[in-house]
Amino acid sequence: MAQRVAEKFLKESASKAFDLRHRDIITHNIDRYEAAFEKGKSKFLDLAHAKKKANAIKWKTIENLDRYLVEFEANFTKRGGKVIWANDAEEARQEIWKIAEQQSARSIIKSKSMATEEIELNHFLQDKGIEIVESDLGEYIVQLLDQKPYHIVTPAMHLSQEDIAKLFHEKFGTPPEASAEELTAEARKNLRHRYTTADIGITGANFLIADTGSIAITENEGNARLTTTFPKTHIAIVGIEKIIPSLGDLDLFWPLLASHGTGQNLTVYNSILSGPRQPNETDGPEEMYVILLDNGRTNLLAQKEQRQGLYCIRCGACLNACPIYKNIGGHTYNTTYQGPIGSLISPHLQGMKEFKHLSYASSLCGKCTEVCPVAIDIQKMLLLNRRDAVQEDLTSAPEKRMWKGFAYFIRKRKFVDMFGGKFKNFIMRRFFKKAWGTQRELPEFAEKSFSRQWEEQQRNKE
Repeated sequence: MAQRVAEKFLKESASKAFDLRHRDIITHNIDRYEAAFEKGKSKFLDLAHAKKKANAIKWKTIENLDRYLVEFEANFTKRGGKVIWANDAEEARQEIWKIAEQQSARSIIKSKSMATEEIELNHFLQDKGIEIVESDLGEYIVQLLDQKPYHIVTPAMHLSQEDIAKLFHEKFGTPPEASAEELTAEARKNLRHRYTTADIGITGANFLIADTGSIAITENEGNARLTTTFPKTHIAIVGIEKIIPSLGDLDLFWPLLASHGTGQNLTVYNSILSGPRQPNETDGPEEMYVILLDNGRTNLLAQKEQRQGLYCIRCGACLNACPIYKNIGGHTYNTTYQGPIGSLISPHLQGMKEFKHLSYASSLCGKCTEVCPVAIDIQKMLLLNRRDAVQEDLTSAPEKRMWKGFAYFIRKRKFVDMFGGKFKNFIMRRFFKKAWGTQRELPEFAEKSFSRQWEEQQRNKE
C-alpha cells in the first residue's frame, strides 16, 4: 500500500511538472499572490517580532492544549453551545449524521472548511441522501468538478477563467466567454436560496478562543456569515490545534493570517461566534455544535521535536513559496494538506509508512520557513520526519542495502580509489540512472579520484 502511494506520487509529479499549461496557470496565480503579499506584509512595523510573538503564543497553547480545550468547552457550553469530541474522521462523520437525523435534515449548506475535507464529509452525507452544497466560490467550483481542493486557501487555483467559464456553460448554460463578474453573479444566483432553505449550516473555524468560548471565522465572500445565520442548526468542525488563549490574540493572528494568506491587511468578513442565538438576539441558529477533531493530531503532539507543526494557521504561504508545489501542483500530494506543511503533518496524521515520501518532496531551500507567519521551522521538521522513517525501519530493503554498501565503501578509501572513472560511470548508468531522473544527465566521475591526484601532485613536487 505505502509503496503504491509513493509510486503514484512520483508518477503524477513527473507528469504534472511538464504540463506547460498547468505551470502557466499556477505561475500566473502565484505571481499575483506574491505581489499582494509584498504589500500586505509591509504593513507590519516589525514582522519578525510579530512572528516570534505568534510562535510563542502557539507554543504556550500547544504545550497546555488540554487545559485550553477544557476552558473553551466550559465557556462555550455556558451560552448554550454543545461540544463533541471526535477521536477520528469516522467519529466526526457519525456525530454529524446523528445531528442530521435528529433534525430530519435533507439539505446542508457548507462554508469553506479544510477539516470537512479531511474527514471526507461531502461524499459521506451524499451517500446518506443529504444534499450538501459548498458556498465558497472556489469550493463550489471544485465540487461541480467532483475534485478535491487544490490549495489550502484557493481551492480552484489550478483553473483558468476560461476553464471555469466552460464549466459554467456546461452546467448552467452561461456564455462560454463569460466574464469573471458574470460567473460570480451566476454562482450567487444559484447559491442564494440555498442559505434560506438549508436545514443545517456547516463551517470550520480559523481559531478557537479559550477565554470566551468562541470560534473565529475569517473570509472574503460573506458565505460563512450566511451559513451560520439562516439555518436553524450550525455545526463547526475544528481541529483541536486551532485553539488560542484569548480574544485579544486575534489582534495578532487575524492580520498575520490575512497578510500571508491573501496579501490583505484584514479579510473582508471577520466573525466571532459564541454559541446559539440568545434570547435578546434577532438572528443566528437555534442550536450550535462545535466538533473538536483529533484525527491524528495527538500523534503529532506526542512528537516533542515536530509538534510545532500544530502551530500552523493554514495561511497557505508555504505552498505559494515552495518550488516543488509550484511544479507538481496540489492534487499530486493526494492529501488534504499540501505543500511543505502538508509534507510535515500528513505522515503523522495519516501514517508515516504511507506518507513518509512527502518529507522527501522538498529542496530544503528554507523558503517555507522564511515565509511562515508563526515561524515554524518546516525544513528542519521535514528532516526529522526522514530520520523517524529510518528509525522506525520504514525504508525499503533495496534502499537499505544500497546505503549499507555505500557506507561500507565510502569509509574505506582504498576501495573508492581501486576503480577508475570508467568503471564508476558504468555503475552509475547501470544502477542509478532511473533514480536520477530522465530529465537530468548523470554526473561524470573523473578518471582519477581527488586523493590520487593529490598524491601524484605531491610526488611531483618532490
